[in-house]
Amino acid sequence: MPEKLDLANVPLRPASRREILLLETGLIVGTLYRPDIMELIRDPLERATWLDSLAVAAAALAREKAGYTVSQIAEELGRSETTIRAHLSGKTKAGKIVRETYEILARGQLELVIPFTLPACGEAEEELKRLKEENEKLRRELEKCSEVDEVRRQLEEIRSRLEELEGEKREMEKELERCRGQASLLEEARKLLCRAG
Repeated sequence: MPEKLDLANVPLRPASRREILLLETGLIVGTLYRPDIMELIRDPLERATWLDSLAVAAAALAREKAGYTVSQIAEELGRSETTIRAHLSGKTKAGKIVRETYEILARGQLELVIPFTLPACGEAEEELKRLKEENEKLRRELEKCSEVDEVRRQLEEIRSRLEELEGEKREMEKELERCRGQASLLEEARKLLCRAG
C-alpha cells in the first residue's frame, strides 16, 4: 500500500534508513516544487544536470542529519568527499538550494502531500547500481573534458611563449643588423688605417 509523504511530518533528524529516505524524498520533492527551481529545470539541457545535483545534495543532507560522516555519505552515494563537502557547505548551487528547502521544511512551511511508494530493496539496489554505473560513465567523460581543458591551457601557454620568442628573435635580428653595420664600418676603418700606415 502506498505511503503518503506529508512534508509537515518528515523527520528532520532521521534515525533509521526509512526516515533517511523520507527526509531525502521530502527535500527532493520540496525543492523541485519551488517555483524558482521549476524555472531552472525548464531547460531540457540543464534538467539532467540539475536533477542529478539536487538529488545528490538532498541525499547528502539527509544522511548528514542522520549523523553520517562525509566519507560514509560519499561511499554510499558513489561521489567524492570533495563533492559531498561542497554540497553540504552550500558551495554548490544545488547544495545551497537543498539546505534552503530543509530550513523551509523545518519551519513547517512546505505543505505538499504527494503519494509515493518506497521501492523494494532489490529494486532500490538495482536502481542504485544503475545510477552508480551512469555516474561513473559521466565522471569519466568529465575527466576527459578536464584533460582537454588542461591541454588547451598548455597550448595557450605555448602560443604565448612562441609569441615572446618571436619578439625576442626580431630584437636579435635588429641587433645583428646593427652589429653588421658596425662591423662594416670597422672593416672600412681598418682598410683606411692599413693604407695610411
